[in-house]
Amino acid sequence: MDNGYMLFDHHRIPHSAMLSNYSRVDPNTCTYSRPSNPAVVYGSLTAVRASIIMHARLIMARAVTIAVRYTCVRRQFQDRDNNDSSAPELSVIDYPTVQIRILPLLATAFALHYTGEAMQTLYQSTCADIDKGDFSKLAILHAQSSGLKSLCTELAANSIETCRRAMGGHGFGGGSGFIQLNNDYLSKPTVEGDNWMITQQTASYLIKRMAAAVAGKGEPSDDLEKACRLWLEREHDSSAPPLSIFDSDEQLVQAFHRRSRYLTYQAYVEREVKKRSWNSLLIQLRKVSHAESQSILVTNFHNALRTSLSPALRGHLQTLFRLFAYYTMDAEARDFLKADAVSDEHLDMLPEKIQELMTQIRPHAVRLVDSWMIPDFLLDSALGRYDGRVYEDLYHRAHRLNPLNEITFNPYYKSDEIVMGSGGDELEKIMAKL
Repeated sequence: MDNGYMLFDHHRIPHSAMLSNYSRVDPNTCTYSRPSNPAVVYGSLTAVRASIIMHARLIMARAVTIAVRYTCVRRQFQDRDNNDSSAPELSVIDYPTVQIRILPLLATAFALHYTGEAMQTLYQSTCADIDKGDFSKLAILHAQSSGLKSLCTELAANSIETCRRAMGGHGFGGGSGFIQLNNDYLSKPTVEGDNWMITQQTASYLIKRMAAAVAGKGEPSDDLEKACRLWLEREHDSSAPPLSIFDSDEQLVQAFHRRSRYLTYQAYVEREVKKRSWNSLLIQLRKVSHAESQSILVTNFHNALRTSLSPALRGHLQTLFRLFAYYTMDAEARDFLKADAVSDEHLDMLPEKIQELMTQIRPHAVRLVDSWMIPDFLLDSALGRYDGRVYEDLYHRAHRLNPLNEITFNPYYKSDEIVMGSGGDELEKIMAKL
């Protein structure tokens, strides 16, 4: 958004207008008082970053809702292995090449939802502690919100384009709902911190906690340092075997933790032991940040499965959880292998497992996106209508809503008059823009 500005001349700002919760200026002596912890000045920034995660979930949910509904309505080509010539054409979503682009995003939207909730809870509890003078949670809130902001806005922004492409030519039309959605959201990967740069804040915190764990002095200062110590003792130093990701969801989550600790340790060695410059490590640090953020997403999604849910709902969410975890793992397979988190054999099996999960999700895809209850007026999409009347709405938009239908163009090409009845006055306006 392009913002304007104001200039004030001879206007005194009253003390009551000072919008600061932690800094103070005495109205009588004009003495400035610093906040007891300088980091609290980033509180509003951290609040926005925490809320951005849930907003990314909403954006991804809107994109996936349109894509799932339209690809279920849109039919194209018969099944090549069906010998019945009268058989109906397949819904586009029945093609695995379409499923692999849309259904993992469906699972990702649920993953973002539960982490968005967790971040809001962490933010509220941190604020409550700060009001009591306890700043111990502020560092982890800042680190997690920075890394998650980077990863989640990138996932959401990419999902809009991925869904649009998966819907073919109609996805690029004005009735798709994607043009405005894309325009509105594309600022998020850079607002409140560029997606690549802010990962340094997460990586820096992780390296400090790993360094403290390696030193092993006293009691761990927080849960992350404790986790790093346990990884050093039980997995790194003892060469723990790869985890069985297909037999246990707990071990699947642990695989993400192990990979994150391994990458953090490698960054610690490069920075603290080998003394490499910070600038030379930036690409590696971004990977460290994303690994930790992916670990948080998987952990919060898995924790949600332990809450009070009906058996049917838990079954659907568990399938989505596994699809998100396997799909993410498959994209980062080399790091999981290097970390001894997953065996080479299991990594080779991931594509087949992913396709099996998509086959299980496919019959419930429409109901899953309907569960978000996103109203049609918010989607503003002919392709993503709740009632499935895609082509009727496309015709309505083109025939009745297009303002060009109110204009009668002059078919005689030699005339300067483009719009019938205008006398050619509009030509000068058009030429002025050429």
